[in-house]
Amino acid sequence: MQTPEPLLGRSPARSNGALARLRGRFGREVAPARLARIAAVSVFSLWVVVTGGAVVRLTASGLGCDNWPRCGDKPYPEKGGHAAIEFGNRMVALVGIVIAVVTWLAARRVGGLPGRVRTVALLTALGTVAQIPLGGVTVLLELHPLAVMSHFLLALLVLAGAIVVALEAWAGPVGPAPPVGPGWLRRAALVGVAACAVLVVTGAVATASGPHSGGRDIRRLGLGISDTVYVHVRATAVFGIGVLVVGVFLWRLRHNYPGIARLALGLVGVLVVQAAVGEIQYRSALPWWLVVIHVSLAATIWSLTVGIAYALWRPPPALARDDAT
Repeated sequence: MQTPEPLLGRSPARSNGALARLRGRFGREVAPARLARIAAVSVFSLWVVVTGGAVVRLTASGLGCDNWPRCGDKPYPEKGGHAAIEFGNRMVALVGIVIAVVTWLAARRVGGLPGRVRTVALLTALGTVAQIPLGGVTVLLELHPLAVMSHFLLALLVLAGAIVVALEAWAGPVGPAPPVGPGWLRRAALVGVAACAVLVVTGAVATASGPHSGGRDIRRLGLGISDTVYVHVRATAVFGIGVLVVGVFLWRLRHNYPGIARLALGLVGVLVVQAAVGEIQYRSALPWWLVVIHVSLAATIWSLTVGIAYALWRPPPALARDDAT
């Protein structure tokens, strides 16, 4: 009597062998350089998510798909315009989620990586996943300004987490170089992160009080746009002065830490451009495309501020000279 062929024409032994090879591939140790590349892609994708969310809001496409997770009666939009913009943003966010999860899985398999970095990678991935129900709640609440603001601020938090993972992975197996400068300078940079957080929160409040609600007939925060912009401009001035002070001292350390000095110089340059864009957009009645640029630059400033502050405490060797390590 002949033994019947297994289903799908594959023997159990061959199936078990394929499963073992698959486990071996995913259980293989990941090199720090590979994690650094994956984490860098994650940083960029999450920056794009912030910009994409701004495009949705500023083109009044927030309710282009009036339900969630579907778009009308189907899982995809049947027409262009607002529905396509909203659905496209969902797809961009999904890519960011996938890359953040892949970054966490890779971080788990990097030998010698501090446990806290794996924890940050996990929290970053969970934060991106949390954007899914938060986005759904935002739609159900018909784009309540506080819900939209929380969506934006969570995006900046997960972006910061991705930056920390990328910098730690960039340090590689040799680990970070010695901390930069005196202790007060590093602590001042941490205060700068808090000041930048105030900057973006006041900017979000100003947007929630302005004409760009994300859709039609959407209620606003109820605060005067002039008053919120007044507070935002003062927060920008305080942050800008702090950046200049820290930047001057970092420039003096450029011999030992040229990479960090260049990042600080870049932050000053972006901040100057941002101030000019903010002034122009306010005086030209807030055109949506200029506000998109403003939000994109805000995400860039946040990224540079977080990156510089973290690098002062644990600088990757690539940002320092050999004699500083």
